[in-house]
Amino acid sequence: MCGRYAASASPEDLVEELEVEDDETDGRLEPAWNLAPTDPAAVVLERPRRSDREGPPVRQLRVLTWGLVPSWAKDPSIGNRMINARSETLFDAAAYRKAALARRCLVPADGWYEWQASPTARDAKGKPRKQPFFVHLADGERLAFAGLYEFWRDKSRPDDDPQAWRTTFTILTTEAEPGLDRIHDRMPLVLPRDRWADWLDPARSSPDDVRELLAPQPPGRFAAYPVSRRVGDVRNTGPELVQPIGLEELDGVVDPMTGEVLGGAAAAGG
Repeated sequence: MCGRYAASASPEDLVEELEVEDDETDGRLEPAWNLAPTDPAAVVLERPRRSDREGPPVRQLRVLTWGLVPSWAKDPSIGNRMINARSETLFDAAAYRKAALARRCLVPADGWYEWQASPTARDAKGKPRKQPFFVHLADGERLAFAGLYEFWRDKSRPDDDPQAWRTTFTILTTEAEPGLDRIHDRMPLVLPRDRWADWLDPARSSPDDVRELLAPQPPGRFAAYPVSRRVGDVRNTGPELVQPIGLEELDGVVDPMTGEVLGGAAAAGG
């Protein structure tokens, strides 16, 4: 995790909400309610403009590929396995160490999906039935994951080939807070608004700076509810995916807040 999320904001909304100076999306950003690894997605970062490499950092909205490819990678397919980076061990991993100091980004989202393994219900193969949940800020505001980005050069392409460079990102994760840990033991690291500017600031470039920005937040910021299992198919999209489903569609699902088992024979007999 995090392996799926929803991001439906328009470029105009993101430019306003995240105080973006340059919108570099070029019409490539569409509402997405079921973003999956290797998909293009919006991120916000601060770096000099392409036209002024020696100039000051500028806050930009860009479309990057989800799944970080380290600069030293021989094969870009490694990005398929690097969609998340554990915040606790950022500086122990060669793939993330330099990016954590110099190439940080915000990944705007409506919320994310996580699958809960049922303690009582089984699927057709006899394995624990998995129920998707949608997790979002309880106040309804848009959120931003802490992310890292990286550049990878395809040496098989000439310098003037637009596809010679690939820019990718990963989402940081942390231990799930109480309640959400009944869905999964990990969650994306969601930065509060008062840390957005410092996270993007390339001048904050020491490990201590980064560790300070990754300090845990008080629990209770989020709400979570079960959603349709249609979200499990990456071909499905649309705002209906983030709508809650009824009790009649649940089977052995644990309520994240109360721990009560909902739906199915176990719940009916309990």
